[in-house]
Amino acid sequence: MGPLNVSGHLPVNQSDVSSVLTRQVLPSLYFVVCAVGAPLNGAAAWIFFRVPSDSALVVYLKNMVVADLLMLATFPFRAAAQLGLGGWRLQALTCRYTSVLFYSSMYAGILFMGLISLERYVKIVRPPGSAWGHVLQSAGAARVLALLGWGLLALCALPNAALAGRPADRETSRRCMRLKSPLGVQWHRASTFFSVGLFWLTALVLAFCYSSITRRIYRSYRRVSRGSDDVRRKSNRSIFCLLAVFLVCFVPYHVCRVPYTLSQMPGSAFSRGSRFLLFQAKEATLFLSAVNVCLDPVIYFLMCRRFRESLLGKLLGRGRALGSGERTSGGRTSEQAVVKPSRCLTQEEDK
Repeated sequence: MGPLNVSGHLPVNQSDVSSVLTRQVLPSLYFVVCAVGAPLNGAAAWIFFRVPSDSALVVYLKNMVVADLLMLATFPFRAAAQLGLGGWRLQALTCRYTSVLFYSSMYAGILFMGLISLERYVKIVRPPGSAWGHVLQSAGAARVLALLGWGLLALCALPNAALAGRPADRETSRRCMRLKSPLGVQWHRASTFFSVGLFWLTALVLAFCYSSITRRIYRSYRRVSRGSDDVRRKSNRSIFCLLAVFLVCFVPYHVCRVPYTLSQMPGSAFSRGSRFLLFQAKEATLFLSAVNVCLDPVIYFLMCRRFRESLLGKLLGRGRALGSGERTSGGRTSEQAVVKPSRCLTQEEDK
């Protein structure tokens, strides 16, 4: 949404570079991300949901796939509204529904990243046999936590859509807040602070878990042969890919979000120019968060050996089928044979 959606102090016909960024450049890039992310996540879902959910890691990764697919579904609406396509009706639809789904899906992905890091911490750092460790690594507990997470986010998001029922027209649809009732405005503010708090809590969990994992891994590597550099490199890649995606995609947006939110408070001391620049920074870093949908399949590939084997098996199996039509023993294709293993192992587990 353009600058006027957030601050009524900005003129409608902004023509400077920042206005071009939010009205033309970013919407076009959203279409590109959608075109790249849709086949990647579609393929990930097609493969992943043939892997049985017999571990907490698989459950969380599958929920990340669902969150990414939901987020991807909002990109065409968001980009079309920012480009001015569809008129004020599409703008109102975006304000009421698709923006709510966009943010809910983003924070669902963030939440499951935190749960994955906690599961990895318990798996790698905590002593085996502990009661809490066994519970946190079980698929049943992961399903309960995933359900609770989705429920909490839905409870936070649904009133944002339900309380945006004021009549929409060409003027009111330019600012989403004008579609909300007074209670809707207060709920929006509270849900914003809740979401930002959820992010920073997740960031603290990741910082603690991955610092502990790093110490544990390098202590263990000092005790083994020096010829394990290749194993060390693969383990680092599989474990820290999630942390890298989190830092690149989500941290910049939430660093910008704090001053941006303060600038929108009634009676804030921010100048009109500062509010405008903060809005541009917020929209640009929000796009980085959207790029997450293209990077998450890399996490699945590196963290889950069964996903990786299934993907490679399907690709290689298709190549063999096209070349010779050979079948494996027992009347099954190699593509079918690869899907059979049920566990999802990371590099550091498969040793």
